[in-house]
Amino acid sequence: MPMDRFLYEKLSWPEIDAAAQAGKLVLLPVATIEDHGPHLPVDTDVVIASAICRRTAELIPDDVVLMPTVKFGYSPHHLDFPGTITIRWNTFVEYLLDILRSLIHHGFYKILMVNGHGSNAPLAEMASRLGVVEYPESICAVVSWWELFDVRKVVAEIRESEVASHACELETSLYLAIDPEPVKMDKAERDITMPMSPHFFSDLVGGKPRSDFKNPVHLMEYWSTVTKNGVRGDPTKATAKKGDAILDAATKELVEIINELKERSVRKRIPHQSSKQ
Repeated sequence: MPMDRFLYEKLSWPEIDAAAQAGKLVLLPVATIEDHGPHLPVDTDVVIASAICRRTAELIPDDVVLMPTVKFGYSPHHLDFPGTITIRWNTFVEYLLDILRSLIHHGFYKILMVNGHGSNAPLAEMASRLGVVEYPESICAVVSWWELFDVRKVVAEIRESEVASHACELETSLYLAIDPEPVKMDKAERDITMPMSPHFFSDLVGGKPRSDFKNPVHLMEYWSTVTKNGVRGDPTKATAKKGDAILDAATKELVEIINELKERSVRKRIPHQSSKQ
């Protein structure tokens, strides 16, 4: 089988039906189009999520079907910066849920969404939960790439910046590793001007800007109030080598997750109401 035969959109309908009958897991990248500082294209989240999922699928091409990336997500707080496209939260949840509904209708009962945009996370999780509620015979799961344990472990070893949040050392490193040509490193600028305190800060991979910081409280203000140039972090510390290390960690752990999902059984519901027994 050619390496690209795991691409959903390149399959014929009989091939898709055969993939469903074979019990293949569906990998669905989810991202958005939004500003990423003066040095990165607005498709940064799309490029990163797509590359991570593509490389994962290439490691186990016989086990997965890779969906086209969902390119538009929830990002109204970024609208002060030109280029951002945002979808209403309820529309976005229903859009993702409709994709899940369609896949389950065709016989795919194990689906993993890989998220590449922070504000998508609670909405993608809601869609995955609703997918299971509507179709108890399915397993619909979601993870953001920066939540992966091995990614956080690698980043802890290689990071040089105190904050990794947006258009930062991590995202810039990943883009450099995936496709360096569109990255304008001569325009990369450190921006850590947002107000921070022990419970109000942001870091993609669980880092703490200072030793006295505790757990972050979820808060999303308008982006123009917490950054001058759209960056939160220090992209000048980015290198393709760091990006390669993050990609390697992400893809290997996603393979582990997919293998666990393949082995996970779908158990029958047991209503405990007396009237339903």
